[in-house]
Amino acid sequence: MKMLRPLAVTAVWLLSSGCQTVNSDYDRPARIVNPDADSRAALQAVVDEALGTEVMLADTALTASSLLTIERWPAGTIDNPVPQGRILEKPIQFRLVINGSDCILIDGRDGARYLLQETTCKAE
Repeated sequence: MKMLRPLAVTAVWLLSSGCQTVNSDYDRPARIVNPDADSRAALQAVVDEALGTEVMLADTALTASSLLTIERWPAGTIDNPVPQGRILEKPIQFRLVINGSDCILIDGRDGARYLLQETTCKAE
């Protein structure tokens, strides 16, 4: 009997968490509509979290397209200025989708999904 209780608790937890997952089959490319300070802050926070560093985003990011491309710009110093020429490193790309009423930002590197709070988006 003692063995059944932990199994039952685990089963209930798995079933309840399974109901909360989002089926990616319903993802549709989307763009942000009516951006405001809260939606821009939510996008900024999610992108910074995904990249592990702060990046500069335009206020109009993801308002005209479902794709957000982040290009790496090497930092320069007085002693070692930024080199001139092409940056051959592949840019990082995020894709905004709508699933139900949720706006979800997908990291193109690993498929990680981030829910954008305080954001309204519509399918493209």
